[in-house]
Amino acid sequence: MWNPFKRSADTLLTASDKQLLVEAIQLAEKHTCGEIRVYIESHLGKMDALSRATEIFFKHKMNETKNRNGVLIYVAVKDKKIAIYGDQGIYEKLGLEFWYSQVQEMVSHFKEMNYIKGISTVIKEIGDTLSVHFPYDTTDTNELSDEIMIGK
Repeated sequence: MWNPFKRSADTLLTASDKQLLVEAIQLAEKHTCGEIRVYIESHLGKMDALSRATEIFFKHKMNETKNRNGVLIYVAVKDKKIAIYGDQGIYEKLGLEFWYSQVQEMVSHFKEMNYIKGISTVIKEIGDTLSVHFPYDTTDTNELSDEIMIGK
């Protein structure tokens, strides 16, 4: 079981943890042209989690997808802060309540120390929802890497 509070910043996830999350992203993206990324770091600094997620989203050019349908799941483990940032195209279709419910879903798993399961569950739910508004088509390309991003 992943316990990030006992790890240093450079070892927040094991190789197996990363692989499980990448597989969850790949499975979710099989049904949508939406793009999902995960960013995990120890501390977010002096920002709030949503501001940090927004900063990372734009720094990694996630706003440059064709349909503006990128999603970033952000976790600052030692600060116990999480946020989900959806690009303009997604936000216009889903609104604030959807994102709030996904954060609450992660929180419920995190309280049980089921960190990887919490993130994976939310990846699946986001993928399922995106497939309704941004369905996969045969011309879709993977615009953003599925690899897990690890910060400071």
